[in-house]
Amino acid sequence: MIGLGTWTGKVHTMFFSGNVTFTIGEKNGAYDFSMNLPEGATKLPEFSFREIKEEGDSLLAVAEVSLLPGKTIDIKLTFTGDQMNGYLKIPFLGKIDLKNFSRVQA
Repeated sequence: MIGLGTWTGKVHTMFFSGNVTFTIGEKNGAYDFSMNLPEGATKLPEFSFREIKEEGDSLLAVAEVSLLPGKTIDIKLTFTGDQMNGYLKIPFLGKIDLKNFSRVQA
C-alpha cells in the first residue's frame, strides 16, 4: 500500500483557505481515508470513499459527499518520498489542487 500516513498542506478554495490534514490508513486490507480541517473551520460534510486503486505512485479514488447526492468527487494523490501532490475534482466547484503536502506521521 502506498501513501500510508498523515499528510498536511494548504488548500485554497472560495469557501476555505488554510491547512488540511489527510490520513491514509489501512483497515482490513483496504485503504481508509479521513480528512480534517483546523478547529473553527466549517465542518466537513460526510464523505464516503469507493473505487480506491493504486496506479504507479498514485492513488485514484472516487468519493461521494452528503451535500452532493448523486454526484461524485474524483481524487488523485501522487506520492514522492515524504511529499504528496494531487487534486480533487468536485462538481460545481471545479478542481482543487493539493500541492506540496508533507508527511507528518508515517
